Amino acid sequence: MDGMLTQDEINALLTGMDGGSSNGPAGSGAAAPREIANADEELNDAEKDAVGEISNISMGTAATTLFSLVNQRVNITTPVVTYATWDDLIQNYDRPCVFIQIYYKEGLDGTNILVLKERDVKIITDLMMGGDGTNIDGELSELHLSAISEAMNQMMGSAATSISSMLEKKVDISPPSADLVDLNDVINGEDIAGFLKNKFVKVAFHMEIGDLVDSELMQLYPFDFARDLYRQFMKYTGIDEAETQSTSPAAGETPAPQPAAPQTGMPQMGMPQMGMPQTGMPQMGMPQMGMMQGQPMMYQPPEVNIAPAQFQPFVMAGSPLLQTEHIDLLLDVPLEVTVELGRTSKSIKEILDFAPGTIIELNRLAGEPIDVLVNGKYVAKGEVVVIEEAFGIRVTEIIKDK
Repeated sequence: MDGMLTQDEINALLTGMDGGSSNGPAGSGAAAPREIANADEELNDAEKDAVGEISNISMGTAATTLFSLVNQRVNITTPVVTYATWDDLIQNYDRPCVFIQIYYKEGLDGTNILVLKERDVKIITDLMMGGDGTNIDGELSELHLSAISEAMNQMMGSAATSISSMLEKKVDISPPSADLVDLNDVINGEDIAGFLKNKFVKVAFHMEIGDLVDSELMQLYPFDFARDLYRQFMKYTGIDEAETQSTSPAAGETPAPQPAAPQTGMPQMGMPQMGMPQTGMPQMGMPQMGMMQGQPMMYQPPEVNIAPAQFQPFVMAGSPLLQTEHIDLLLDVPLEVTVELGRTSKSIKEILDFAPGTIIELNRLAGEPIDVLVNGKYVAKGEVVVIEEAFGIRVTEIIKDK
């Protein structure tokens, strides 16, 4: 023994000295020790694996959505599932940071929290507003929080779509809310989330955005929500949780051996054959094969049906067989939508004469429907509308392929 106290022993002593008060020493400015209820609560290996797999799938889709928002390469690595407390976050994470609360309103029951560093939020929002990601001076404003909330709404919305496809049920979220949080503050269940007062599940990802962000992204789950994810995952895979537990041998029990299935056409080692008396057979630790009453037994191989191999014929690309592919795999692919007001042709001389105030007449009449193109392909017609202070388009006709 080196005489040093462990962190758990220090926390236990501080909790006993606190006497149930939620206030620290007068004038100290430090947060009071928090009571960690159900400190021994943990997930089993199967539950941790399920949470990690679901988080991996959802964040993979969210990374694709974030790429379309910031126009930068986004890489989010495989998650690491651990447990944490509020004190762990204070010791190991930057302060202040941004908490984004995700509420599930359909398909799943519960909430989880995304934690981003303040600098990462400034970079992401600057890229979303058309900057180069370097305009990060100054304090985090309401504009930053509103922009990151919208980004997380789209990211976690696409993640919910992936979970819906995986669980074969609709999963939907409410619009997230973002808050700038100083981790030194005492947690109030009404302000953030009550489960952060106790031990919770932490899913950590390594996130890279171009050459600008090389950081850590965290998801925080309450244990009840993590177990609900596991139950939903087990229901999707068709494995009954109770059956899985009942098939595992209890501690100290030896599983009963299962009898081997007999093989046709081959006498079984160590098993007397039907109609073969055991008297007169030499016993040398196992019955002798190929001997019955001193006469040789002829082995006859079983009859085997041989038929030529059957191959599925090649089909054309338009075959109905190919239409059964899971189109949900493509639903998160970003496409570029262009609205074309009109066109005209000008000579080089006319273009060189352009100056501020020059009016260019287009080949479209006023009030005539405008064209909508997706990745350069003409797909619809529409009319121009005004949404608050921005232009929009109301689709009036879908152009079908001939």
